[in-house]
Amino acid sequence: MKVALGSDHAGYGLKEVIKEVLKDLQVDVVDCGTDSLESVDYPDFGGKVSGLVSSGEIEKGILICGTGLGMSMVANKFPHVRAALCNDLFCAKMSRMHNDANILVMGGRIIGRDLAAEIVKVWLATPFEGSRHLQRINKIQKIEEDINIHGN
Repeated sequence: MKVALGSDHAGYGLKEVIKEVLKDLQVDVVDCGTDSLESVDYPDFGGKVSGLVSSGEIEKGILICGTGLGMSMVANKFPHVRAALCNDLFCAKMSRMHNDANILVMGGRIIGRDLAAEIVKVWLATPFEGSRHLQRINKIQKIEEDINIHGN
């Protein structure tokens, strides 16, 4: 599995921790930046990761900013992206089981490193249940298609 990873300056420290967690799990990591604590704009890095997931080039992504809110907003603008802001284990598990989330978003100023590492592990290990949830995912995709066709 290959995971695209990105953050702004507020999420940089946690991104580096998560990069090591992914490597320990033998996950291929595509680091989309940022590469320092220098102030940057989260849409630049959220857009890189979301674009890779949206195009299907990479199956999953992880984004981190200060609260996770900005990155969530950016990611969910992209077609075929279902980004979930998860700052606890239950949301991480449910975002995969019921929503087939393909981007995990976390708040670097909200959660600690140990919890973030566990969230990533749970999120990656949890499969999509399908069944009645697939019907709901299809409805989300229909909304995307309608917006793209009608521009509304």
